[in-house]
Amino acid sequence: MATATKKPAVKKVAKRTMSDDHKAKLAQGRSESRIVSRYLDAIAAGKGRRGRKRTPESISMQIARIDKEIVTAAPIRRLELTQKRFDLATERDRLTTRVDLTSLEKEFIKVAKTYAKRNGIGYSAFRELGVSADVLKRSGIARTRA
Repeated sequence: MATATKKPAVKKVAKRTMSDDHKAKLAQGRSESRIVSRYLDAIAAGKGRRGRKRTPESISMQIARIDKEIVTAAPIRRLELTQKRFDLATERDRLTTRVDLTSLEKEFIKVAKTYAKRNGIGYSAFRELGVSADVLKRSGIARTRA
């Protein structure tokens, strides 16, 4: 005797929609995040690193040495030297390219307070990453004791 198996009823799920206000706030958050990120990246790029300072000229000399050595190098060493040459060229470009910190700073000042409030970021966290006290003061982020 054959029994008919019942198929489970398929429920239609109501399509979720976002309000225009919610979409606008998401877009604002993404925009503010981009501005804050660009400013922090620019500050970090300008800090430099520990140790002996590199100049574009010294990097160019290193690249020239690599170009001479690469001609006679074994294949695995040639691979390593090629990567080192790419890294040095990127470093030289970074050193010779100047970021317009003033325009980034102006944008940062406009959005920093709302970004910090929404994400629970305090004065000390910005200071730890190198944001100057003056910039934080102009953006309206007060120095408070925890």
